[in-house]
Amino acid sequence: MIIAWVISLLVLLSTTFGHLERLLTLEVIALSTFEQSHRQWIAAEKSLLECERNLSNIAVIENNACHVQSSGKNFWLISNKGKPSIEVAVLMDDKTHITTRLNWRQKFD
Repeated sequence: MIIAWVISLLVLLSTTFGHLERLLTLEVIALSTFEQSHRQWIAAEKSLLECERNLSNIAVIENNACHVQSSGKNFWLISNKGKPSIEVAVLMDDKTHITTRLNWRQKFD
C-alpha cells in the first residue's frame, strides 16, 4: 500500500514538473514576442520622427519610409510603411517650419 502511495506521489510530481516546463516555455515565447514588437514599435516611431523633422523638405521624405499626405492648410498626415503601421497628424508652422504632433493612431489593415 505504501509503495502505491509513493508511486502515485512520483507520478504527481512528474506531471507537475511537465506542466511547469510547458508554462515556462510559453512565458519565454511571450516575452520574446513582446520584446520583438517593442523593437518594431520603436523603429516605426523613429521613422515617423525623421519624417516630421524633414517635413519642410519634401524631396528628402519621398526617399524615406513614410507616406506623407496633405490634409489641409499646414496639416499633414504622416504614416510609416512598415509594421506596425502608425499614422500621425502634424501641424507645421509656415514661418518657423516647426512641426507639432496633434494626434496619432495605429492603422490596422
